[in-house]
Amino acid sequence: MLVARDTGRLREQATELHDRHGIEAEVLTADLAEDAGIEAVAERLRDRKNPVDLLINNAGFGNKGRYLDVPMADELRMLKVHCEAVLRLTSAAAETMRERGRGGVVNVASVAAFVPRGTYGASKAWVVQFTQGAAKDLADSGVRLMALCPGFVRTEFHDRAGMGTDNIPKWMWLDADKVATTALEDLARGKTVSIPDPRYKTLMGAAKLVPRGMLGTISSRTGRKYGPQ
Repeated sequence: MLVARDTGRLREQATELHDRHGIEAEVLTADLAEDAGIEAVAERLRDRKNPVDLLINNAGFGNKGRYLDVPMADELRMLKVHCEAVLRLTSAAAETMRERGRGGVVNVASVAAFVPRGTYGASKAWVVQFTQGAAKDLADSGVRLMALCPGFVRTEFHDRAGMGTDNIPKWMWLDADKVATTALEDLARGKTVSIPDPRYKTLMGAAKLVPRGMLGTISSRTGRKYGPQ
């Protein structure tokens, strides 16, 4: 099942999956910034006659601008998508998965979750903490939950947010297909947090050695230069 706001692009993706891989993909148009959209997906996830074995919560966006420069409505919309939608959809899927004794949920967070990085980083930190806690509670159920924490991935994320990417070093970019492959491998291994690249694992390891106050200053400057606020 594919979920997004754009019906036309969903159908194009479904056609490509069919033509390239012989997969019949169901499409569901829904805006996860709206209650109706979240509930529509949750209802599908609760369908016991056509169960979903793997849920990927990948919806997300960043706001361009520093804290207090971004309208409150935009901040709340981001929390709706990054936190409330993830909570409600994970819960809907995990409930039926637990009944079947199997299933998996991957909640896409970010390496921004591990550094002081404004509202975007805070929302992704929530995703990591929630996923780890839920995974622990469901440890003996056959249901696996994992937070995926990539760095910069070549997608439409920055273009949609109106953020330039010319100043981001080439070595910091990750390939979306490789990230997805590593994520599924880590989920199969039983990991609850996946940082899908050695470069970012090294950076996050080094970040633990930096005093928290200094890390906040560094991440704030870096975030304004390279990423969402």
